[in-house]
Amino acid sequence: MPVTMEKLVSLCKRRGFIFPGSEPYSGLAGTYDYGPLGVELKNNIKRAWWKRVVQQRDDIVGLDAAILMNPKVWEASGHVAGFADPLVDCRKCKARHRADTLEPPGACPQCGSEDLTDARPFNMMFRTFVGPMEDTASQTYLRPETAQAIFVDFPSILATARKKLPFGVAQIGKAFRNEITPGQFLFRLREFEQMEIEYFVKPADWERVFAEWLQFMQDWMAACGIAPERYALREHADDERAFYSKRTIDIEYHFPFGQKELYGLAYRTDYDLTQHAQHSKQDFSYFDEVTKERIVPHVIEPSVGVDRMVLAVLLEAYHEIEGGRSTTTESTKEAEVVLKLPKELAPIKVAVLPLSKKEPLAAKAQEIVRELRTRWMVAYDDVASIGRRYRRQDEIGTPYCVTVDFASLEDGKVTVRDRDTMTQDRIAIPDLVGHLSDLLGC
Repeated sequence: MPVTMEKLVSLCKRRGFIFPGSEPYSGLAGTYDYGPLGVELKNNIKRAWWKRVVQQRDDIVGLDAAILMNPKVWEASGHVAGFADPLVDCRKCKARHRADTLEPPGACPQCGSEDLTDARPFNMMFRTFVGPMEDTASQTYLRPETAQAIFVDFPSILATARKKLPFGVAQIGKAFRNEITPGQFLFRLREFEQMEIEYFVKPADWERVFAEWLQFMQDWMAACGIAPERYALREHADDERAFYSKRTIDIEYHFPFGQKELYGLAYRTDYDLTQHAQHSKQDFSYFDEVTKERIVPHVIEPSVGVDRMVLAVLLEAYHEIEGGRSTTTESTKEAEVVLKLPKELAPIKVAVLPLSKKEPLAAKAQEIVRELRTRWMVAYDDVASIGRRYRRQDEIGTPYCVTVDFASLEDGKVTVRDRDTMTQDRIAIPDLVGHLSDLLGC
């Protein structure tokens, strides 16, 4: 049964993945907080991506740039003049909407009226002020994308990292867009996080490198547990590409609310480096030691929103089993939710469940917890029947449960239960870390 957004949002709040922002004060549209499990899932996604693009490659370095930048950066990049969405007002209910997302077209989605104002551009950058005076001289912006910092820092990175073309710079960081109509849970936020790479190439190599990054993106989707049939590749037409792009392909995921962009790949040519060179009067070129020529590199940009990736991973992992899953001790006729998260991404890797909270069983279980926590995020649960505890861990995506029973005090063994196969293996306690390492791959 396909998961609905209502069911996923309910699970996320009930189990501590994601909460509405500022909830005691009626919230703030377009903001969400990651709870104890959500922050682990989000961090695991970021770590997995960073491992693949920085740690395991010798052609990409990392960057963590400031959110606030000199406002001239955004003038040079074109964001001050052109980073806008079409805004319309409904004359009947006074609601405001993005003109290009109206469903049905030409009608207010709130009241159905077709009495709308003409579309006008609305710049989505958040304005703020630096220093004690709030005037035009101190005005700047919260960055609407992380890419510009990479371009601005290109000369410094080139001088210090000593990389030869092709090479890239990766960054994970917050960005801010004053969306006219945020919505669909984590899909469209006003404060969000991006995982971006700016990969610098010689102009003649862009098509080959573009194809390589498109394959990388699809491999990443597989690593996140997203099957190829759950997304589509869509080439942007000439009239819809961003002003800086010569070619753009999106990976669009089949969300419950429609097929929407999840991952983007753009060929930005030399637009950004050239713009910053012209506006700053600084050198943004690269000297090719082989040809003895100085060139301005072109850029391939794979970019994915962390929050959208969290949403897609949760949707893909959500499974509802009618009638529940039978266990060794009990069964239920209620539908049971199982989050089949990839092991690398699961917030909790192992749960330790003693059959009794009394000593000496509890002490033995806590001893196991202390050892496992040196390697992984571990949960400890001694409340309710073992069947209910298994269900709680299935619902949050924990791959393995370790049950400490009364026989463990005699034979020195525990039972390891697999979330997906529900198989149970009896493992000697001294071998437990090695056994779980093999299962988890870490």
